[in-house]
Amino acid sequence: MKRIKFLKNKIKNVRDVGFVSIESKLNRNCADPGEGYVDTMVKVIIAIVIGGLLLAFFTGIFNDNVFPTVTQKITEMFGG
Repeated sequence: MKRIKFLKNKIKNVRDVGFVSIESKLNRNCADPGEGYVDTMVKVIIAIVIGGLLLAFFTGIFNDNVFPTVTQKITEMFGG
């Protein structure tokens, strides 16, 4: 009889601890909802704009400086 009572109390304690941990996790998630859609969209737009600027910058550098020099060197190598 003592053993059954002990097991019942043990199961009850485990159950109560489980409910407390789930409840605390739910409360923590509700208190800190995270970032919204607007924040995420602003970050995406900033990343796209910066990527476009870098692409334009590197394209300009390669078209103005690198490709004409490479074309000139290849033409000189093959006697054109």
